[in-house]
Amino acid sequence: MSVTHPPAVPDINEVDASDLRASLALGWRDFRRAPLYGLVFSAVYVLGGLLITFAMTTKGQVWWTLPASAGFPILGPFIACGFYEISRRLEAGEPLRAGAIFGVIFRPKQNSGIPAMAAVIVVYFLFWNFLSHMIFALFLGNAVMTNVSSSLAVFLSPEGLMMLGFGTLVGAAFATLLFSLTVVSLPMLLDREVDFVTAMLTSFALVQANPRIMLGWGALIGLCLFLGMLPGFLGLFVVLPLFGHASWHLYRRAIS
Repeated sequence: MSVTHPPAVPDINEVDASDLRASLALGWRDFRRAPLYGLVFSAVYVLGGLLITFAMTTKGQVWWTLPASAGFPILGPFIACGFYEISRRLEAGEPLRAGAIFGVIFRPKQNSGIPAMAAVIVVYFLFWNFLSHMIFALFLGNAVMTNVSSSLAVFLSPEGLMMLGFGTLVGAAFATLLFSLTVVSLPMLLDREVDFVTAMLTSFALVQANPRIMLGWGALIGLCLFLGMLPGFLGLFVVLPLFGHASWHLYRRAIS
């Protein structure tokens, strides 16, 4: 049986708040239809966050937990591929086979751009962590931190507050750029026969064409991820599946 693919050259549509609301409703529906997969994919992310925090705090270097935890969501689009594939299969009426869903990132014949995109995201994350170390050294390189209590005290010093402010601005710029390049590029690679550069440029063009709505969507995702990380990362068991599935449906509305 022949398979009909969407046209390779995408058209960018105008999106508004109603598209965001509809995407969230459909994302919640998909999570409820396949909750086990959502929990498994989220567990990888949650365990990774807990391991980072454990490694930093047990070594008595709690200050590295901040950039690591802040940068860790950068890997979100990589994990989200599983959610995109589930929503794609539910939409197409295809069976949810575990092997196909968990292996979606590593099928080079059909999705050759996904490993390349994954590599870009990982390098992006590593560079952010390197940059955060540089920012820390610039503002607090001479500070003495021996335990959690003294670390928190240094953060509240003038130099510490300046570091937090500057680091937040730099992190926001990094997150905005990555969001613009990936918000629809990964679901597009699952759905169309395009290269990852075309997918990233299309995603960036979508944000340029709908800056208020798309940046608002990104801010909502970032806020919910932050809130989900507060109770020991456990809130991500809901936030990640919801926005992972919703992002697929937003892609379907934004790109034709």
